[in-house]
Amino acid sequence: MAEKIVVLTEKAPKPLAGIYSQAIKANGFVFVSGAVPMDAQTMKIVDGDIQAHTHQCIKNLAAILQASGSDMNKVVKVNVFLSNMDDFAAMNDVYSQYWGEVKPCRTCVAVKTLPLNVDVEIECTATY
Repeated sequence: MAEKIVVLTEKAPKPLAGIYSQAIKANGFVFVSGAVPMDAQTMKIVDGDIQAHTHQCIKNLAAILQASGSDMNKVVKVNVFLSNMDDFAAMNDVYSQYWGEVKPCRTCVAVKTLPLNVDVEIECTATY
């Protein structure tokens, strides 16, 4: 079995203790837990619309990736969870600004409810 290394940074919201890790490094990959639009310092959801929330989710992912020794250009798979598929186009306007020239594989689904009743949550897998 491959060694699992926990990734933890204060530059992203703290995970719930004993429930999950911000990320795990294993076998040359980093698996990053879903990021909600929460500010790492205040631990509160940032104000704004789906676009502001998408930026914050990706900012949190980027901080975790950096702490793991990876970065946005090494992301190979992204899962986006929206509470309302009507936000798809606006989320994509922001999303497309990230990830480097070669965009990662992606799944985007609408779900009934997300943690803290946010409108978007994003998780990713990257190499390191």
